[in-house]
Amino acid sequence: MTANPNRWSDLRPRMLSALVMASIAALEIWAGGPTFSILIVFLTGFMLWELGAMTRPQAAPRDDRPRRRPPGRVSASLGVLGAVCLALTLISPREYASALLLVPAIAFALTGRRDRRLATLWAAAVMVAGFGLIALRNDAGTPAIVWLVMVVVVSDVMGYFAGRILGGPKFWPAISPKKTWSGTVAGWMGAGVVGAAFWYLGYAPAGIIVLSALVSFAGQMGDIAESWIKRRTGVKDSSGLIPGHGGFLDRFDAMTGAVVLVMLLSLFVPLPLPMGG
Repeated sequence: MTANPNRWSDLRPRMLSALVMASIAALEIWAGGPTFSILIVFLTGFMLWELGAMTRPQAAPRDDRPRRRPPGRVSASLGVLGAVCLALTLISPREYASALLLVPAIAFALTGRRDRRLATLWAAAVMVAGFGLIALRNDAGTPAIVWLVMVVVVSDVMGYFAGRILGGPKFWPAISPKKTWSGTVAGWMGAGVVGAAFWYLGYAPAGIIVLSALVSFAGQMGDIAESWIKRRTGVKDSSGLIPGHGGFLDRFDAMTGAVVLVMLLSLFVPLPLPMGG
């Protein structure tokens, strides 16, 4: 079988961009406090801006070639609105947080986005994820954020390499043609190893292993959900802000799904999260 060199063509820019993002993330996670919150507020705003641009109302493309949709004033306004609403949750009582987090989603529903229901749901997920990251850092501390980031990153890396090396049947070809079952399962296994490491080192109960696999799956579903939006709106990337990764929405789609699951589960059961300062 002849190897396809193009399957690794995006590896270099992906790795360089990932190194820069990892460095910034590590610094902010360690620092915590206002700077971490400000970073998440800006990321949330950019993601909603990209989502608004992707779902901007316009005629459907005449062919199946993916493209990048230019942003508009409404898209930028949606991003600013999301950032402002998330910032307000930091100075408002917690009981008002849910109302503030829903404001951008309502705005998406009222501004005539393409695939309005899907865009509205994803806007709500982005807001919940942004709030969840800040709350998790403030309430559970650095170890919980480090665990969450490691689960998402290891799951993504394992899935990337296993999918390209092993190949095999596609996981959901109609929505995400590149994602394979081998990569998906490898992601679960990698996440389980991360959870086992936190348990073995005494940072969390044994239940963290199962939770890690569930979070990995939620992250993969976040990736697939964003891929679905892109396919339905005819775009290749949410933007071109991150070389090798597309936009912030492309890079943090898995994190969005992962944090949303953690937030939802925390409403019903105590989670075996790593705790600490």
